[in-house]
Amino acid sequence: MKAPVLETGRLVLRAAEPRDIDASAAMWGSDEVTRFIGGKPRSRQDAWFGLLRGIGLWEMKGFGYWVVTDKATGAYLGEAGFADFERGLPRDLIWGPEAGWAFGPQAWGKGFATEAVRAIHDWLDGTEFTSSCCVIEPDNSGSRRVAEKLGYTHTGETLLGGVTVYTYRRGA
Repeated sequence: MKAPVLETGRLVLRAAEPRDIDASAAMWGSDEVTRFIGGKPRSRQDAWFGLLRGIGLWEMKGFGYWVVTDKATGAYLGEAGFADFERGLPRDLIWGPEAGWAFGPQAWGKGFATEAVRAIHDWLDGTEFTSSCCVIEPDNSGSRRVAEKLGYTHTGETLLGGVTVYTYRRGA
């Protein structure tokens, strides 16, 4: 299965393509972006593996990640989607696909994250999945606001890679 194309008023969400690696590597290599997502910039290879993982999830799980682009210009803005990262979170905290999103600083403060994440949840609502979860570092107020706008409820906290994260649930 390939990621379906989703469109909003300002965005196109589509499957990752080889041409996305430069923009993805620049985003994931940014201290600003990774401050609350792993805490350190990622290599170009890590960005490439992330794009491949997002594509592979579609085949294995029936969900995955989209590249988010500006509808008017085609510019890469970030990535958003759902995953099963198999990263050791307690199973009682996993209520379905784990939502995630990351956007480059040029996209911050413009509502793109909320718009894209709303679109992926609208898509998820049309599938067999009745709930989803996400984990967000406590100081990442922007992502916490996005999650809350989209109906996520704060359910607690846990350690992920030695870092405290808040856990959120949406749906059944």
